[in-house]
Amino acid sequence: MKRNELKLGLYEKALPAVLSWPERLAAARRLGFDFVEMSIDETDARMARLDWTREERKSFRDAVLDSGLTVPSVCLSAHRRFPLGSRDPAVRERAAEIMRKAIRFAVDTGVRTLQLAGYDVYYEEGGEDTRAFFLQGLRDSVEFASRENVMLSMEIMDHPLLNSIVKFLNYGKWIPSPWFTVYPDVGNLSAWGNDVAGELELGLDRIVAIHLKDTVAVTPSFPGKFKEVPFGSGCVDFTGVFRKLAALRYRGPFLIEMWTEKSPDPEAEIRNAKDWLMDRMREAAYLDRDHQGA
Repeated sequence: MKRNELKLGLYEKALPAVLSWPERLAAARRLGFDFVEMSIDETDARMARLDWTREERKSFRDAVLDSGLTVPSVCLSAHRRFPLGSRDPAVRERAAEIMRKAIRFAVDTGVRTLQLAGYDVYYEEGGEDTRAFFLQGLRDSVEFASRENVMLSMEIMDHPLLNSIVKFLNYGKWIPSPWFTVYPDVGNLSAWGNDVAGELELGLDRIVAIHLKDTVAVTPSFPGKFKEVPFGSGCVDFTGVFRKLAALRYRGPFLIEMWTEKSPDPEAEIRNAKDWLMDRMREAAYLDRDHQGA
């Protein structure tokens, strides 16, 4: 694959939160990325995006068009705070409202994929009842999203409920819809000891995009580390991942997931991570060696 055929994106939280959207997009383009993934997390500041006015949505859409990049996806992790599987009916209703607002936000701004957090509950202990509530909430969400042509895609998580593509495929049987797909995170897949190559092959026809990050593996005496692990220092066999994806002829996008928004020099860290990952792609013959650089 040539570099101009590769779609490589950057997570919003890799860049300083104080940047405006035109500034954030300009930085991503300067660093050689093709798109940015937005975060709507559990903080009030980012959840407020769901209530942007028509003018604010138009301003964002214009900034994206002017940038030459795209914002095709949103990491919708607000449901950690308001989970679909909560035992509290009021919280479940709030979770459903967040989902409806996010789908409408996607329609208005041109976002095509909402990446979902695979937690039935996060800050409380789960059980059969929370898993049942979660499944029903997903069913309702997929029905609404399908009417609006918006993709809901489940991330493989740092939580046992959905820590493999095999587990997602079970949900896919319970919710059979072309608007319900999977967004694997190779770091999370690796940390749980999955057969990553086998998982990617099993889920290939349901994968909408792939997160790239490193992790430290879960062991009987260690809960794993799922964030802020420097690339190359964790348990992910990136060369093996890209070699398998080359064999599978995967041509979807990749998203580099970093949390360097408070770093003294985030752009330097991003550039180093991107160069390191692209070297692994070349090593695996996923990316042509004669197309060096950004």
